[in-house]
Amino acid sequence: MLMAAGNISVGVHPEAHVFGLTIDTDIVTSTVLAAAILLFMGFRVRAKVTDGVPGKLQLMWELLLEQVNDLADSAIGPKGRRFVPVGVTLFLFILICNWIGFIPSALHPGSSAEILPAPTSDVNLPLAMALFVIVWVHVESFRARGIRGYFRHYRQPYLALTPINVIEEITKPITLTFRLFGNLFSGGLMVAVMVSLLPIFVSPLGELVWKPFDLFIGLIQAYIFMLLTVLYFAFATSHEEHEPVLEPSH
Repeated sequence: MLMAAGNISVGVHPEAHVFGLTIDTDIVTSTVLAAAILLFMGFRVRAKVTDGVPGKLQLMWELLLEQVNDLADSAIGPKGRRFVPVGVTLFLFILICNWIGFIPSALHPGSSAEILPAPTSDVNLPLAMALFVIVWVHVESFRARGIRGYFRHYRQPYLALTPINVIEEITKPITLTFRLFGNLFSGGLMVAVMVSLLPIFVSPLGELVWKPFDLFIGLIQAYIFMLLTVLYFAFATSHEEHEPVLEPSH
């Protein structure tokens, strides 16, 4: 185990310095690649969309839209459908980011870093997305409830719980960030540990065994991030004293 620890670098990335800022070039490259793949898929579906028999990509897109639309209807009601595009975009973008880590890009597995790591395995991207979501949620809450309603909802259901409600709002971006980052980072670290501990002729087998499970984790985490985003919008736009509860759609 000590030998493995000596071969694994945690949180070390090739860096570039621009205007005093330190930029992890591999994370930026993976993020740009994920965004390019997402944009290509979107424009491809738009170009090939048809009212007849849909292609595989259009069918996948329609199924995803239907699922997120049902989720928004259950959590918010018909008015929540305007949040469906952001939910679908976040799900697909995070999924692509998570699955980029499946590509074996390390020059020396177990001793060198991936050239294209999963950008969500670095805390900066999940934190940026979480802050983007939470700021937007508060903007929607302010618009839906007005000034008095926005501040009054912190006193629900009792005035004595106001500090707890404030703390809950502060911790939302933190929990949203570390739920995604922690699972993706631990998956990559597990692969690195196994590859370092196993003999060189067995290590590729260990990586092949773990990688499909890592894909499943990436899918679940993308869905959870999207689900929590929709629920946060539901809570923010609710005028009820008690927050809405997600019910299964029929």
